[in-house]
Amino acid sequence: MTIKLYCFGESGNAYKAALALELSGLDWEAVYVDFFAGETRTPEYRAHNSMGEVPYMVDGDLTLSQSGVIQDYVVEKSGKLGGKNRTEEREVLRWTLWDNHKLSGVAGPLRFLMNFLPEDKRPKEAIGFLQGRTKAAYMTLESNLKDRDWLVGDAITNADISCCGYLFYTEPFGFDRKDYPNIDAWLRRISEQPGWKHPYDLMPGSPADRT
Repeated sequence: MTIKLYCFGESGNAYKAALALELSGLDWEAVYVDFFAGETRTPEYRAHNSMGEVPYMVDGDLTLSQSGVIQDYVVEKSGKLGGKNRTEEREVLRWTLWDNHKLSGVAGPLRFLMNFLPEDKRPKEAIGFLQGRTKAAYMTLESNLKDRDWLVGDAITNADISCCGYLFYTEPFGFDRKDYPNIDAWLRRISEQPGWKHPYDLMPGSPADRT
C-alpha cells in the first residue's frame, strides 16, 4: 500500500518527512495541502490531523503527524536512516529534538516572516531576534560537523535529514552556505545521496505557483 504524505513544497517540516520517505525507498506519494488558502484550518483537515499542521502521513489505518514521528516510523518500516545501535539511536533523537527546538523551530518562523508576509507587515524586531537565534544554531551545527561527514555515525540518518530541513531553501532568511563551510560540505553530501531532491521538486507547491 502506498504511503500518503500530506504536504506542500514550501514547508521545511514536510520536507524532512518527504526526504526520509524518498531516501528510504518506501512506496509513497505526496498529497498537496493548500496551506496558504487555509486548508489546515478547515474542520475536514483537522478531522485527520487535530494539530492542524503539515505534514501528516497515512499508511493504511495508521495516521501520524509531526515530522520527527513520521521520520521515526520510516526507520521502523524501512530499517534505514536510523542509528546502528542504541547509542546512535539516542543521538539521532537528540539531534531531532535539538533541531525542532533550536533550528527548525526558529528558522521556519523566520523564513515565513521574511518571505511570506507583505513587506510592510514584517516585524523587524522579531526578525532581528530570530536571526540571532538561528545564527547561534548554525554555529552549533557548524562546530559539530567539524572533521565528520554526518551528525551521527558514518552514514546519513534522520539526524541529518531533520537538521537540513530548512537549509536547502534559497529564500533569504539569514543563512548563507558560504559562511559555514562545514555545513556547506554536509549539505552537498546530503544532496549527493541517491534519490535526493530539492523540496520544490520532491513536493507539490512552490512560491512560483502563487505568483
